[in-house]
Amino acid sequence: MTELPSTLYDTPTVTGWLDDMVEPLITLIGNDASTALIGIRRGGVDVGRYLLEKLMLAGAPVHDELGELNIAFYRDDFSSVGLHPVVGPSQVPFDVDNRHIVLIDDVLGTGRTVRAAMNEIFDYGRPARISLAVLVQRDGHELPIRADVTGQLMQVQPNQYIDLDAGKMQLNVGQKA
Repeated sequence: MTELPSTLYDTPTVTGWLDDMVEPLITLIGNDASTALIGIRRGGVDVGRYLLEKLMLAGAPVHDELGELNIAFYRDDFSSVGLHPVVGPSQVPFDVDNRHIVLIDDVLGTGRTVRAAMNEIFDYGRPARISLAVLVQRDGHELPIRADVTGQLMQVQPNQYIDLDAGKMQLNVGQKA
């Protein structure tokens, strides 16, 4: 079996995109001390951890714990994709009421994951606002959802995937089998 071609974005490239997101996030947050970050499992949590550390080092007024969402039960395609058992339960260690939530994901594709995450956030309370930060925003949206802060815009074919290897902070773009 022949291996399908793929493109690997190395660690310095990916961390450079992440570092480039810090200043726009600081601007987005401003002086809003009610701001908290929530990552969408799996990749969004790793991106969120990285960004939270950088924001705190820069003195941004953010909550010092990262919330984590498992949106599996909130997806509108749950019946076709099923539950991914390696992903644990959601953990939001702060009150979301009247808080500025910065929702974080690794890749924004169709918009369905973000829609599901927002639905789950509202189960925790009513935030003052929700902003979206993503490492990669790809084309092919199915819902009118766009990121407020983006590390990289990518045009990929519908038959391609984008996968973050968070342990190495590398990004792979390849062909779906």
